[in-house]
Amino acid sequence: MNHRERHLAVLRGEPVDRVPDFEFGAWTETIARWHNEGLPADLTHEDNAIRDWFHLDDEEFGPSPYVNIGACPGFQAKVLESKGDYDIVLDWDGATCEQMKPGRGVSIPRYLRFAIETKEDWKKMRDERLDWRNPDRIPKELEELCKKSFTADYPVTMYTGSMYGWLRNWMGVENFSMLFLEDPEWVEEMMEHLTQLAEKVLAKLAGKCKIDRMDWWEDMCYKDGSLLSPAMFKELMMPRYKRITSLLRDGCGCEFNMVDCDGKIHQLVGLWQEVGINVMFPLEAAHTDAFKISELYGKKVALRGYVDKIPLIKGPEAIDREIEKLKRLMKAGNFIPHVDHRVPPDVSFENYRHYRRKKCEMIGKPYREGR
Repeated sequence: MNHRERHLAVLRGEPVDRVPDFEFGAWTETIARWHNEGLPADLTHEDNAIRDWFHLDDEEFGPSPYVNIGACPGFQAKVLESKGDYDIVLDWDGATCEQMKPGRGVSIPRYLRFAIETKEDWKKMRDERLDWRNPDRIPKELEELCKKSFTADYPVTMYTGSMYGWLRNWMGVENFSMLFLEDPEWVEEMMEHLTQLAEKVLAKLAGKCKIDRMDWWEDMCYKDGSLLSPAMFKELMMPRYKRITSLLRDGCGCEFNMVDCDGKIHQLVGLWQEVGINVMFPLEAAHTDAFKISELYGKKVALRGYVDKIPLIKGPEAIDREIEKLKRLMKAGNFIPHVDHRVPPDVSFENYRHYRRKKCEMIGKPYREGR
């Protein structure tokens, strides 16, 4: 099977020659540690270093069509002020925050102001960065990329964006959460604008390309469940999701939509599945029970991730137990295992190499590393 056939078959729960081999990257600090433990120093990117050294499947993938449905132009991160061990930074989401300087440690930023705090902020964002007519949303090579999508031997995927996650980042979790109670009409106005923006831009692809999987980013759950009530999710988000997934299915033959959501996702899995979002990723082992999701939804919902990070810290015996545990999910089908988020710097290079050997053995792929 080629990569495209294999990817589609495993998501459908059909027989495959082997399971696809993907990973979720690592922290920058992890790659820096591994440079002292055997990883060549010229491999520095937190995603590509693992892909290139361990020869993941996507090392062999080619380009897919793409459009920009986010903030366009985007925000440019920059240091506004330096104060001792900390910098005052404008981040990629337009928020002003205080964070530790590189090399001084890692900490959660302290936010001073978000991009959207008032309705005037929203109007400015909407008019200056969320205008669907911006020509920069469409790449010059789109027609050529669309043509390749019909004959590609690798999965053709695109980034669909966000309905909750972007707004949360632009407003802050607390501010956005309170808005659902204090001004739900404003929430709906913003979600509707994002939906129409996506519809108008993605419509330019209809009938011109074949998309296998569209990728959403929401991160709208925490360790105990959804940050938004299922009732509000049903009212505000489900109809809008369905408009976009239907457009993609009818116009581009898109069979799968994958959502990136951390935390405990059980309250939302069935609701996402109803609107065509049918691949759950990265399934954090500390919070979500992938076995339960598999039992409840069977082949209706595909799963990615779920390899617990903690055994990778502990060492080979713990890693072996983790891999053994996952074999039951492998037998159920439509499961692609990989670490359930970015690999933290507590994981040694040797432990990660051991994990890769054991995972490749489980998915039926010959183990490779190096150049």
